[in-house]
Amino acid sequence: MVKLIVAKGANDVIGKDNDLIWHLPADMRFFKETTIGHIVIMGRKNWESIPQKFRPLPQRINAVISRNNFLDNGCTTFESIENAIDFYKKTELTKDIFIIGGGQIYRHTIENNLVDEMLVTQVEKDFEGDTWFPKIDENKWEKELVLEHQKDEKNLFDFSVWRYFPRPHPWPLSTGEGLEVR
Repeated sequence: MVKLIVAKGANDVIGKDNDLIWHLPADMRFFKETTIGHIVIMGRKNWESIPQKFRPLPQRINAVISRNNFLDNGCTTFESIENAIDFYKKTELTKDIFIIGGGQIYRHTIENNLVDEMLVTQVEKDFEGDTWFPKIDENKWEKELVLEHQKDEKNLFDFSVWRYFPRPHPWPLSTGEGLEVR
């Protein structure tokens, strides 16, 4: 299954200056527990934003998307998200594939309908930044609450994690709105 995992502010900001804006250890723990043992696909800038001592992300297969001849220890490089997904679908059948950023990677993934599920951490505050997550088309996705966390001494903001999955139909089936019975 191809999944996307992201943390975003209330105004859809996901980063500034190629870095996270907030420090939420509980969300980082959720990210780690969710992706461990699986494949993580990210853009080159996202890879480079991970501190050297944490690269590659441990106990995960790390893949980097780059149009240049990018090489680095601990990751496999692909020219496109589609190439990476196709490769891992054929070779790692028991592992999930997680798209983990950054902004251009998320946008391409969503615009081209490459994911089966999204795990979205919603941080309950607007932030200033230079990178945004694309607007989620609520007509195309159902959502369910996975986790709620109130701010505390280690996590300075309230946040919730939502699981999004595609709607089976592009229109609501339960209401009769717009239908005329004859």
